[in-house]
Amino acid sequence: MKEPARKILTTHAEYLEQERASPTKHEFLNGETIAIAGGTPEHARLSASVGAELRAQLRGRPCAVYSSDLRVRVNATGLSTYPDVSVVCGRLERDLEDKDAALNPVVLVEILSDSTEAYDRGQKFAHYRLIPSLCEYVLVWQHEPRIEVFHRNEDGSWTLREARAGEGALLEAIGCTLLVDEVYRDPLAQAPPGAQA
Repeated sequence: MKEPARKILTTHAEYLEQERASPTKHEFLNGETIAIAGGTPEHARLSASVGAELRAQLRGRPCAVYSSDLRVRVNATGLSTYPDVSVVCGRLERDLEDKDAALNPVVLVEILSDSTEAYDRGQKFAHYRLIPSLCEYVLVWQHEPRIEVFHRNEDGSWTLREARAGEGALLEAIGCTLLVDEVYRDPLAQAPPGAQA
């Protein structure tokens, strides 16, 4: 009878050392590292679009928009991960053990994919809810124009608001609105004047 394969656990310090040398990104939780698969072109486009919309609206204000290159650490659970878009207002608070990880995002955005949707809605959101600074969690659908915003209320509960084509997703915490039509606008679908189809 074969023995089940044993998981190889690493310390957080070992994870950070491996991550600095790795060409791919990994999540870390409870001694396990999980490779983050590359996304689709649609995923990349939507992530860049959301980041650009937020950056344009936050220009001149004390909030910064970060791409998926920013690692976020959830101190309460030890999760280290890379949200698709993060917004930090005020001073960026860095993890004492990991100077490259932010502790205080106000808004986190994930682009939903078939392989990660259940995780993004379930376990990952459960981790994110334990970040004291987090006010809004945004899920952007890949297969249809729909944006979901989970907003933290004063009593700690969360309220879901959805926006579809022709509507705007309000991010109260940072005073921004993601217009669904703008986020999903595909520049390749708009041929320049005189171009042949």
